[in-house]
Amino acid sequence: MVHELTATLAKLSKQRVLIVGDVMLDEYIWGDVTRISPEAPVPIVNVRSRSYRPGGASNVAASIAALNAEVLLGGVIGDDLAAQQLKLVLEQAGVGESNGLIKAQRPTTLKTRIIAHNQQMLRYDSEVNTALDSVSETALCTWVDQQIANCQVCILSDYAKGVLTERVCQHVIQQARRYNIPVVVDPKGINYQRYAQASVITPNLQETQVVTGLSLHSLEQLQLAADHLLELLQGTAVIITRSADGMALYRNQHAPVFLPTHARNVYDVTGAGDTVVAILALALASGSSLEQAMQLANIAAGIVVGKVGTATVDLAELSQAITSLYSV
Repeated sequence: MVHELTATLAKLSKQRVLIVGDVMLDEYIWGDVTRISPEAPVPIVNVRSRSYRPGGASNVAASIAALNAEVLLGGVIGDDLAAQQLKLVLEQAGVGESNGLIKAQRPTTLKTRIIAHNQQMLRYDSEVNTALDSVSETALCTWVDQQIANCQVCILSDYAKGVLTERVCQHVIQQARRYNIPVVVDPKGINYQRYAQASVITPNLQETQVVTGLSLHSLEQLQLAADHLLELLQGTAVIITRSADGMALYRNQHAPVFLPTHARNVYDVTGAGDTVVAILALALASGSSLEQAMQLANIAAGIVVGKVGTATVDLAELSQAITSLYSV
């Protein structure tokens, strides 16, 4: 196992990944709390600093860049300060200028988190999540057409902000099928038909419950939900991320595969799904089987949840984790 996973690691940085989805900026306001407000029973945060990180599909791009692979990012931004800051943090994260950030008549999605003593106290969002207009859809699809032939894998990173319409999703999937390129989907919402014929989809437990209407309190119920998705998605493999219970892989005419979590300390699950989809896509692009790709993604998720805030994992951390887990 160590040899197989290490061999895959050596190939990750050689891949070129196309990402389309909901780009956003994560803002962190860091401070201390020493007293309660006399105006209302709420803590007063004394602000010490602010920091910015890529969020949503932007964090998937940053996760891939952190592994020294090339990434092309397509999405929608506004004509605002958040867009300027997002471009800056993407550049700092190693995501190049050859991206498809289309300007639209909507603000750049901004999520602001207030952190005191390493605890998130409040989050407020500035966004518009209506479906993308047809002009922006066309611009994004045109950019995909220009880039996809030179990529080894595609990712659809959906945060339900309106960018991944059925037209955009199916355009990416069908173009990828044309070039025999795998498509990995991080889904949202209830309209999963727009992801039909993708290679693999990675809903978490809550997302699976929402789309299937099932309460997932047993493996039997989980199997029923997976069967529903497999029928709906026309051959797409399903990896359900189960938080503390690890991951489960379902495919037509295959027995399910279960992996336990490798997380030792869980401080913040922000961005963990982004890490899973990034590693999964890179491993598939490198020629790994779905089982091996899921194993590597599971290890990476165990690392990233041990960090505070939206975070990434690098090759050295992955290599160390693999050695620690599988050395006898």
